[in-house]
Amino acid sequence: MPVYAIALLAAGTLGFRLAGPMINLPERLSTLLTVAAAVLLVALTVTAAFTEGHDFAGWARPAGVLVAGGLALRRAPFPVIVIAAAVTTAAIRAVMPGA
Repeated sequence: MPVYAIALLAAGTLGFRLAGPMINLPERLSTLLTVAAAVLLVALTVTAAFTEGHDFAGWARPAGVLVAGGLALRRAPFPVIVIAAAVTTAAIRAVMPGA
């Protein structure tokens, strides 16, 4: 990516961050934007968990994401979440090489 494109994106991001506290959005729109951000994050997570390029990634990766999500809901420490997800994924791949 050209340097000027990176600089433009950085300037735009900084502008949004500085303007954010000055903008008063209606409560309904603010709630909708919060929900939209959560939905987008979930969609990206599911897409990354289930696909490898244009193909199915196998069952090991989604299982690791599921374990990580369960531990995150239980508010486990981040290193525990990462290690448990990695161990789960590795164990499934060791047992089922095509996964």
